[in-house]
Amino acid sequence: MLAAACLLASSFSMPAAAGSKEEIKGSLVIAGGSLGSSNQAVYESFINRAGGKENARIGIIPAASGKLKSSKEFKADLVKYGVRAEDIDILPISNHDFSDTDFDESKWKNNVSEKEIIDQIEDLSAVWFVGGDQLKITDTLFDEKGKNTKALDAIWDIYRDGAVLGGTSAGAAIMSDVMITGGDSLGGLKGEFTEADKAPANKEYAPVYIEKGLGFFQYGIVDQHFDERARLGRLAAAAVKYEKQKAKFHSYGIDEDTALIVDNKTETAEIAGRGGVTVVDASKAKPASKKLHPVNNVSISFLSPGDKIDLKTKAFTVNPAKVETKGYEYYSFKPLEATGVLTSYGRLKPYLSYSLIDNSSTESVKSYLYDSKGKGFALTFSKTDETNGYWGYQDGQKDDYSITNVKMDVTPVSIKFKKDDKAFKDYKPSNFEIPEETDRGDIKGNLVIAGGALGSTNEAVNKAFIDLADGKTDAKFGIVPAASGSLNSSNAFKKDLVKYGVKEENIQILPISTTNYKETPENDAAEWEKNKNSEEAAASIKELDAIWFVGGDQTKITKALFNIDQSESKALTAIWDIYKKGAVLGGTSAGAAIMSDVMLAGGGSLDTLTKGFTDTYDGMQQQEGGPGYLERGLGFFQYGIIDQHFDNKARLGRLIATAYEKGESNQLSYGIDEDTAMVVRNAEKKIEVVGRAGVTVIDLSKVKTNPKAQSEYKNILLSTIAAGDSVDLQTNQFDISEHKVSTVGYEYGDYKAAPHSGVLTAHGTLSKFLSYNLVDNSGEKEVKSYAFDQGKGVELTFRKTEETDGFWGYKDGGRDDYSVVNAVLDITPVTVKVK
Repeated sequence: MLAAACLLASSFSMPAAAGSKEEIKGSLVIAGGSLGSSNQAVYESFINRAGGKENARIGIIPAASGKLKSSKEFKADLVKYGVRAEDIDILPISNHDFSDTDFDESKWKNNVSEKEIIDQIEDLSAVWFVGGDQLKITDTLFDEKGKNTKALDAIWDIYRDGAVLGGTSAGAAIMSDVMITGGDSLGGLKGEFTEADKAPANKEYAPVYIEKGLGFFQYGIVDQHFDERARLGRLAAAAVKYEKQKAKFHSYGIDEDTALIVDNKTETAEIAGRGGVTVVDASKAKPASKKLHPVNNVSISFLSPGDKIDLKTKAFTVNPAKVETKGYEYYSFKPLEATGVLTSYGRLKPYLSYSLIDNSSTESVKSYLYDSKGKGFALTFSKTDETNGYWGYQDGQKDDYSITNVKMDVTPVSIKFKKDDKAFKDYKPSNFEIPEETDRGDIKGNLVIAGGALGSTNEAVNKAFIDLADGKTDAKFGIVPAASGSLNSSNAFKKDLVKYGVKEENIQILPISTTNYKETPENDAAEWEKNKNSEEAAASIKELDAIWFVGGDQTKITKALFNIDQSESKALTAIWDIYKKGAVLGGTSAGAAIMSDVMLAGGGSLDTLTKGFTDTYDGMQQQEGGPGYLERGLGFFQYGIIDQHFDNKARLGRLIATAYEKGESNQLSYGIDEDTAMVVRNAEKKIEVVGRAGVTVIDLSKVKTNPKAQSEYKNILLSTIAAGDSVDLQTNQFDISEHKVSTVGYEYGDYKAAPHSGVLTAHGTLSKFLSYNLVDNSGEKEVKSYAFDQGKGVELTFRKTEETDGFWGYKDGGRDDYSVVNAVLDITPVTVKVK
């Protein structure tokens, strides 16, 4: 039925702008939430626009928060970036008491009319609104009739005269006239809106809650926590319904740890920080009715740091360091629909970047969003003549995309799932034979295994590798370039080592490869391949304290270091010799995949679970999907199977299938996220996580399967650990960082969670989905996800048991940091019908 998708009547009306654009000389720094203390670009943008660290006079409005802590921490961050403490005031403006002080701050409500406070505001060059509840800000700064208080008028006055206003999370939501203060994408696409501050009872979605904002941003609607909480559906629905000047203005969704910086004098904006800004153009869209789809013909664009927007013409200027993908697409593969946690590049922007924009094989892709009864929507994202993509590197060699003008259409659907024991009758087990175990004896060396896309600024991982090189100031480093098709990544890593203190003369790129590199025209690949059995090359390796394997194609590394008969080359034997004596070995992406005896070289999660394995390999494209492909790895990590690019490429399914077929029951398996490393200390029999994301740990020791149903699993133990957490390799026990506290019995959330169904699922990565929706949520004992293609797939049920625990703390300022221990996963084959 389409009736549920009809937009509800609303009494909210767009307020008149508080001041014309021509009158405003000030600027805005609108941060999407979870602003990291280390986010130099955003902090410095705010300070510079406030007059610089010598001249800035900054007021912090604490009203949104339940504690003064966040205001004090933001002040400390400003001081860290050079502003004098005496030039920063936490303004006594609030409508409620703060729980972390002895004073009753609810008395501050009357300060919005006090001359002393008004005078204090008028002397400022900047005002910052901290995060929390945006309604507390508006209730404080509007009077009982919804009119401006004197304090708000004073803020408007300094803004018009040139001050910068900024805010994060709730402090971003208040920036536009139309303030989105609650709700989610499923509620938005269902067309349900409310102006009552009341949570829906026993629903897996929430209506979009609209209130009047402060209106400082005069070019459309703003939303925040955008990618993390997958709010495209609610912003698009709000833009269709409430943006009265759709032909003139866009709407803007700002990711966490990212800011939209607005210059009113030039009517331009730019993006700064670590995420992006989604731009919604609803000028050709129509609202839902019984005859129309909920949100139809919406154009969406995704901008990254360094990109700019002309707010008057709505034109984009993409960072000139990027190149167009249109006509020069890197990928050519058939992407699966985005259906849940097993979807590669499962967040919205990465999914569209790799599967649509930079992929010559498809003109449209599809995802879903639905409740536990299967009632919801199919989302179709299509290329048009106006669509383009732009690609470049950021922070070293991490892919960075900008996307313009992708068309989004939303269609109501009903999806039914039915258990099917015969769903995967054509499954093919792996024919890969595990090599005979070699007794290596005691290994004194260590490993730094990075999951790919390692940032040049990732000090924790880079320093861990350097520090483990026996702690020598004159340690010698070798880089194996074999996996890559060029020497660029080897030279880039060499440059990073130098940046972190290694002497350039102590680093060499080892001439071990099967590839001709265009950077060295004199190189004959046959000669470099011969080096694997060169006495000179082996002797050179034995002088090293550390070796790093760059990313690319892992099969090229093993080809470069194994002989044709799969015996060890002299170079590989030399690497083993120095490793046993104390050298550190490291690698990223392909350089991580080679670390275990069983090497995952290709395949996607859904394809491996449903189709099994293949004995053939046709290159890098196979890493984007298809049945699993296994080869022999180098075996430096002797405690289980490794996989990499884990969260971004959603490799949970293929690692489970591989570990079940080829793993040892007493060992764990490890999936390492991008920009993250697993540090293995062999002498201590311990693993520690370092970097910016996490490691997924799979334990099949208690797993049960159904002989009548291929790929049906019960009681898979699943843990997701983060920086500072460790694993004891002898006991398989976890040690969680001391800054985190257990969530058991103290869960923050209490709500029903809809299934993870695609790119508009909030907290969409595996670790975040389990953290927010399961372990830190007393309202659910289990949550589900689905993955399917052409009518067949799997139901994933993640459960809490007495063994399950969650741990929460903050990192880098006020950013949530979770670990999950021993959630239970059941996998059930299903047939799928979509109507």
